[in-house]
Amino acid sequence: MYQVNRSIKIAGTGSAVPYRRVSNAELVDRGHSSDAWVRENLGILERRIADKGQLTSDLAAEAGRHALESAGVAADDLDLIIVATATPDRSAPSTACIVQHKLGITNHCPAFDLSAVCSGFLYAMSVGSQFMQSGIYSNVLVIGADTFSRITDWDRRDCVFFGDGAGAVVLKRTNTDDGFFCFELFADGSGRDHFTVQPGDSTFTMNPKAVYETGTTVLPATLRDILSRNQLQPMDITHLIPHQPSVRVLRKTAESLGIPIERVCMNMDRYANTAGATVPLLLDETVRSGRIKEGDLIAFAAVGSGWTWGAAIYRWRT
Repeated sequence: MYQVNRSIKIAGTGSAVPYRRVSNAELVDRGHSSDAWVRENLGILERRIADKGQLTSDLAAEAGRHALESAGVAADDLDLIIVATATPDRSAPSTACIVQHKLGITNHCPAFDLSAVCSGFLYAMSVGSQFMQSGIYSNVLVIGADTFSRITDWDRRDCVFFGDGAGAVVLKRTNTDDGFFCFELFADGSGRDHFTVQPGDSTFTMNPKAVYETGTTVLPATLRDILSRNQLQPMDITHLIPHQPSVRVLRKTAESLGIPIERVCMNMDRYANTAGATVPLLLDETVRSGRIKEGDLIAFAAVGSGWTWGAAIYRWRT
C-alpha cells in the first residue's frame, strides 16, 4: 500500500518507560549468552522491565498524556485513539479502550487496537492519517506500546532482545495542503513461524537468523522505493527513525542505503527492542533533544513478525 497525506502534521510526541532497569549481566547467565556478545551484536546494555502491576495500558496512557501536552490538545478534543500493541492488557476489551478511560476522556471517541507487532505503529499512523485525510477526524492519538517481558522466557538465549515501553504521537489535520507524509506498508505471512507465540504457549519463539536476513533485506529496499517514488535519494534523509531490532541490522541498513550511521537514530542501548513502541519512543527522544529542525526529512522504518514491514517519510513542521 502506498499512501500520501499532505494536510496532516505530527503535532506532539510523548513516551513512557518503566522505572526498573535490567542490565545484561542480570540475564546472560540464565540465557546462556554473554554481555560482550549482546553489546556487540545487539547494541543493548540494559532494558526497562515493567513491574508486576504495571500494564501495557499504563505505559500507553502515560505516553499519550505526554503527547497531548506536547501538542497542546485537550484529551476530550481527541477524535480517535489507536493503540498498536502485541501485548494487550486483556483479550477483551481493547487496550485502547482502557487507555481512553485512564486518560479521563468522556467524549466517547472511538478507540481500537491494531496488531502488526514491531511494524504496528507505522500501520497505526497510516490508518489514523487516512481517517484524517478523508475529513472525518481532526485529532488522532496514535500509541505504540508493548510489555514483551510478559511473553519472554527468561531462561532462553533470546531473553536479552526485548524491553518494555510506550511512545505516542498526536496527528493533527491542518488547513494547508503543503505538507508531506507518505507510507508504504507490506506483509508476507510465509514468515509467520520465524517470530511467534504458538497456540497454547505463553512466550515467544524466534529465529534470529531469519529476523536479521529479513530486516536487512526489506528495510533498505522499502526505504529506497518510497524515496524514489517521491524523487528523493537516501542522502536526502536528515534523520532515520527506525525500529530497533539490533545494531547489526541498522548498521547494515545504513550501509545498504549509503548513508552515514550518524543519521540513524538509536536508543536500544538503554531500552533494547520495545517492539511496537520503538519508533514513537525514539521519535519522542529525538524531538525533545532538539535534534529535529523545521524542514528536516524524517524517515521511519520497521519490520515485524508476520512478516510485516513498512516505511514512511515526513517533512517536519512546527
